[in-house]
Order: sequence, then structure tokens, then C-alpha cells
Amino acid sequence: MRPIFIAIGIAALASSALAQQDFSDVEITTTKLTDGIYMLEGAGGNIGLSVGADGAFVIDDQFAPLNAKIKAAISDITDEDVAFVLNTHWHGDHTGGNEAFGKAGAHIVAHDNARKRLKEGLKRASGRTTDPAPADALPVITFSHAMSFYWNGQDIRVWHPENAHTDGDAIVFFKSANVVHMGDVFFNGGYPYLDLESGADLDGYIAAHEKVLGKVDDDVNIIPGHGPLATKADLQAAVDMLKDVRGRVQAQIDAGLSEEDAVAADPLKDLNTIWGTGYVDGEFMIQIAYRSLTAE
Repeated sequence: MRPIFIAIGIAALASSALAQQDFSDVEITTTKLTDGIYMLEGAGGNIGLSVGADGAFVIDDQFAPLNAKIKAAISDITDEDVAFVLNTHWHGDHTGGNEAFGKAGAHIVAHDNARKRLKEGLKRASGRTTDPAPADALPVITFSHAMSFYWNGQDIRVWHPENAHTDGDAIVFFKSANVVHMGDVFFNGGYPYLDLESGADLDGYIAAHEKVLGKVDDDVNIIPGHGPLATKADLQAAVDMLKDVRGRVQAQIDAGLSEEDAVAADPLKDLNTIWGTGYVDGEFMIQIAYRSLTAE
């Protein structure tokens, strides 16, 4: 996993934090997954890319200052224009390039709630604020449950998991290519960040993992929101961990411990050296799980 990228991504949910980031040294790397489908990595959420005669189909677009580098990486693969940009959710490390792509003529697609949150912005309980997105950055096509694209010879299915990383997530299946982009519904190699103030839910997050596991085989390529390209075994390891975390934190709740006392009890201590070395450490994971499991 790349902890610095995750830390940048979460911090940049606030527009003020984004202004302080230096992206000059970030390089966009490209991995070919199969004919016509690629994974691009830089800073922020991993990007999916489908290319072909119909035009480029992009999944997530990282931070605004990286747009020129991302476009250059795409142009190294295809001469076709970007026709669609699909956002897996609303966070700025996945949608920062929307405005530039939108102005260039791409059609931006997202779940209904992702568009709503981009349009309205968010003031968090901590006082940290994400400003509303510019008009050109807003999705012009939205969906509520599922949608399909028939593009570049691919049967592309998009599905909304109920309240997982946010309340506006999208998971993208390239059926014939055996590729899945899960956005931040999957952090490969570490504890995940669940944005509870954007409708996240631990049980929903686990359910989304399990649904994907039920749809894929051992040869699938899974693009996570953060972390390296993943296999089905990586996703299984993550959901096993999350179920373990859930059980341990629920036991603290059932014993009557407050959130502060549950953190002090450190029920994830033996898991932290494997899963807690990124932005979401053991303490933060306990807080996320506790608040999700006790939410009314």
C-alpha cells in the first residue's frame, strides 16, 4: 500500500488542504491489465481506463493539479478523446479532474448521491469544509441502482452498493475482460477509511466486498481505490479482516465500553502491524467501527 497517497487523499477532502499539496513530483504510472484496459496510479485514487474506437472511458481522475499529467498518460495509450469519466464516489482525490475533463467535453457520470454531495459540499463536525464543486465538475449523467455501458467492445456494468465507503459509491465491472474497479469500497493492504459523515456503514462495506467476491473468479484483476492491483485472494483477506474487526469492536460495545475505553483496550493490537500502517491506524479503525456500529 502507499500510505502517503492515502493520507493526501483523505486530507484533500478539504479544499484548503488541497491548496497546500505539492504534486510537482508525482508521476503517473500505467499498468496494462488486458487489451484495451489499464490502471493508472499517481496521487489519490487509482484510475481505470478503457480505450478503443469509441473513445476513452475513464474511472476516477485524482486531483485537479494532476489533470495535465493524467491526460498525457492517456494520450500515450490512445489518440481518442475522453468520452466518459465515471466517478466511483465524490471525494476530491477521485473527482478533482472532473472540471478539466468536463470542459474538454467528457460526459461525467456518478451515482445520484455523489452528484448531490459534489454540488452541495460538506461542512464536517470537525469544522473541516469541502466547498461545492464548480458546475463543469458535476456529473451530467447519474444513476440510482445500476447502469450499463456498451463501449469499446466491452459490456460494462456499474452497480451501487448501499452505504459502503459513502452513500454514493459505484463499483464497475468489465465483464468480458474480467476486471473490476471498486473505488474506495476496497483499500488493498490496509484498514479502509469509511466516511461516516457521507453515509458510510461498516456492515454495508463488508456486504459490498462479499457481493463482489460472489461475482468474480480467481483470475480477476481488481483495481482498488488505494493500494496495488489486487486479486480475489486480496479482497477475501480484506473482508476476513473487516469481519474480525467488526466482531472485536462489537464485543467492546456489548461489554458496555465507551468509544474512548474501547480505543484504550486496543482490541486490534495484533492486526495493526499488518493492516494499520497507512493513514487509518488501529485507533482510527476502532473509532470508525465503533461509531458505525452504534449509529442510530
